[in-house]
Amino acid sequence: MFSEEPSRSAVVIEDDDDVRDLLHTVLTGAGFKVHTAPAGLAGVQMVRRLLPDVVTLDVGLPDIDGFEVARRIRGFSSTLIVMLTARSDPADEARGVAAGADGYLRKPFRPSELRNHIEEGLSRRLGPGLNA
Repeated sequence: MFSEEPSRSAVVIEDDDDVRDLLHTVLTGAGFKVHTAPAGLAGVQMVRRLLPDVVTLDVGLPDIDGFEVARRIRGFSSTLIVMLTARSDPADEARGVAAGADGYLRKPFRPSELRNHIEEGLSRRLGPGLNA
């Protein structure tokens, strides 16, 4: 028996190798074809090219911050954006939402928490009874 290619895709924009690998594993396990980018500008280009269902986005990136990445993505896409950060200032969450993020999780997070956050966000976008 062969395994089907995932029909959903995700882009992970994260500069920390370990976190990026964890996100890749979690999202692959949740049925996503996952693409990764270690910096903001590369991530924006990847999202523009692939038009994924979901983007996970670190706030602290080496070139441009996650807030600017979210703003740029929102200029051409309505993909689900979940920001991930170690920052604990509540004002950062408001900045993330203002920049276009659909969700905001603080590191460290549980993989199940991220999966649930993404599935809930996708369900809201598809409407009741429409998510596969």
